[in-house]
Amino acid sequence: MFFVFSKLLLIFILPLSWIIATFFAALIVKNKKIKKRLAIISFALLLIFTNPFLINFFASKWDIKQAPLNKNGPYSCVIVLGGFSGEGPNRTGYFNGACDRFIEGLKLTTTHRAGHILISGGNGNLIHDNFYEGDWVEGQLKQMNVPDSSILIEDRSRNTLENAAFSKIILQKKHLQPPYILVTSAFHMRRSLGIFNRAKIDVVPYSCNLIAGNPGFSMDQFIPDADALGKWNIYIKEVIGITVNIFKK
Repeated sequence: MFFVFSKLLLIFILPLSWIIATFFAALIVKNKKIKKRLAIISFALLLIFTNPFLINFFASKWDIKQAPLNKNGPYSCVIVLGGFSGEGPNRTGYFNGACDRFIEGLKLTTTHRAGHILISGGNGNLIHDNFYEGDWVEGQLKQMNVPDSSILIEDRSRNTLENAAFSKIILQKKHLQPPYILVTSAFHMRRSLGIFNRAKIDVVPYSCNLIAGNPGFSMDQFIPDADALGKWNIYIKEVIGITVNIFKK
């Protein structure tokens, strides 16, 4: 039930929803004073959430930087959180914009920084068929000649909470010793670390897939950009996710 509720809640927490709601409210209400205020609020929200400087500044404070890895020897496992691939036509898979997670996890494995690679990802859609990310990625790893003995697949999880819970079971079953390397997008690492720490899984953050975070001053940073709005959607989802996890303790 919580999984379904969290998906439906997304509609109401995204800045674009706020902008559209206030805009249409300004069109509908008859009171001229309220109509004007709603129009101003809608316009102000649009300016704020399409400003590249603001999202970059926020991201630079929010993102968890990549921690230095131990040079004394390889880690027993690198955990790569799913969300970097999806289902394409004819039930085939494809890599999406977050595929840096896969690249970094693969690199850590093939350079022997980690003895095993654990792909944690099932299908997070409310309605889906039999496509499971972990299973598809397993095939990709084998095509890249990663040994079967190094590949661990967790294909049941639908969100980060389940990523941690199901991964812990596999790690314990395989008797792999912590700490483990945790690979996920920089914007997602703060929430992921909190969840894995709460599950008592000792991990080292290995952030990748940076989508924002450079607040360097330039005039371009103050020109409205629709891309900034999309990035705010992602970060606000993370903030809400952390808040929900705190109240669930």
